[in-house]
Amino acid sequence: MEEKVQSRPKRSILHRTRKQEEASRPVIEARAVARYVRISPFKARAVINAIRGKSVTEAQAILQFSSKKAARIILKVLNSAIANAQNNHGLNPESLYVSQCYVDEGPRLKRLWPRGRGRADILLKRMSHITVVVRDKSKERELSQ
Repeated sequence: MEEKVQSRPKRSILHRTRKQEEASRPVIEARAVARYVRISPFKARAVINAIRGKSVTEAQAILQFSSKKAARIILKVLNSAIANAQNNHGLNPESLYVSQCYVDEGPRLKRLWPRGRGRADILLKRMSHITVVVRDKSKERELSQ
C-alpha cells in the first residue's frame, strides 16, 4: 500500500511565511479605537459621517467647531490615530487622511423607568465602539505606481 505524499507545506510553515510577508510590506495606515463610550451610536454616526474621506487637518477643524458631544469624543480618537501613525509607524501627519471611520453598537445598560399604575418601562442606555483609521496619501501613491 502506497503512502500519501503531502503536496503542500505544513500549516505552521504557511503561517510563518504569511507573517513574514506581512512584516515586509510597508505600513501606510494606523487606527485607534475607543470602546464602551457612553453615547448612542446613532448620535455618534451623525458626526463621524462628516469627517469620512477628509484630510486630517480638515477633520480636526470640523470636530473642534462642532457643538455635539460626540465631536469631542471622536476628536480624541482621531488625535490618537494620528499619534499612532506618527509614533508607531513613522508616517507624516500632514499627508494623512481619514480612510475609514465607523461606530459600532456596544452593550446596552438596561434601567427601569417607573410609569403610572405601578408599571415600569426599560430604559436602554446605549454604548458605542468608535474606530478611526488614517492612511498616508503619499505612500499610498508610491505603492500604486
